[in-house]
This record gives sequence, C-alpha cells and structure tokens, in this order.
Amino acid sequence: MVLGAPGAEVLRRRSGPVPSVTDAIRRLIADMTVTMRRARGVGLAAPQIGVPLRVLVADTETGPIALVNPRLRRRWGAQVGPEGCLSIPGAVYQIRRALGVVVEARSATGRRALVRATGFFARILQHEIDHLNGVLLLDRLPARRRSRGPRGARARPAPDKARTVSRGGA
Repeated sequence: MVLGAPGAEVLRRRSGPVPSVTDAIRRLIADMTVTMRRARGVGLAAPQIGVPLRVLVADTETGPIALVNPRLRRRWGAQVGPEGCLSIPGAVYQIRRALGVVVEARSATGRRALVRATGFFARILQHEIDHLNGVLLLDRLPARRRSRGPRGARARPAPDKARTVSRGGA
C-alpha cells in the first residue's frame, strides 16, 4: 500500500498500459473503489496503491467511474482551486487546472469511452491522470512553494505537455 508515501518510486514513474480489460483488472477497479471510499477520497489512480498500471477510479454525481488507459484528448479554460491528494495526507494547495476536459479511455467492460468533464470532475480526472504519468500534486506548485511540501515528496517540474491549457469549447 502506497497511499501515504509520496516518496514511493511507483508514484514517480509513468504507468504501463493495460493490454485488455480482464477479470483481474475489474477486481483491481473494485479494490480501488473500496480503497478510495475508505480513504474518503474522490479519485484514486492505480500507482497510489502500488500498481503501475493506467487505471483510475473517480466518484461522480451519479456514482463511481473507472477508466482504463485514459488519455486527455482536449482541455479548455482554466480554474484555480483547492486540491488535496491521498498520497500527501493533510496537504491542500491552490492548483491551476483546465476548466474542462475530454478524456478517451476504456470502461470497466472494455468498451471505448469518451468522457467530457467540467469543473470539479475535470479537476479530479486531471489529478488522477497526472498520477498515471508520474506527476504529483507538488509538481504543479510554483517553484517557490515546492520546497515547503511534505517530507519525502520530492517535487519536479511537470512535463510541458501536461501544463498546456487549450482555449475554446469542446
């Protein structure tokens, strides 16, 4: 279990793709959903529990959603708001994110899924996809604030591509 270990190496590596959605992946999704809820989180990426695969779960207004091999296809607008992380307990920072996103992925059944999200749900998806890319919340902080992060949570610059915010609607 890696949840409260921001220095864990699995959190700093890009996760590997899931070749196909199998019963083992569906069990992983179920375990992740239980773990997220027990931790009182709103999203969880597989690396946060020590599994280096591109799988995330998130709570939505209509219930939990699982995305396998998610990819940000489009982003627009900007929002700045409070963001915490189950891997960095107790830390909450003001983070700039895209206001809206379109994410392409596979569902828990293996079907292609296109998810359009705005506001808080878009924030959750971007945060969890960051985890799949080896990017921590601290990496999104301005350089002057990174040095004040929790112990063991080494910050590094986020990839340029991850910082891009496109303009226009979806």
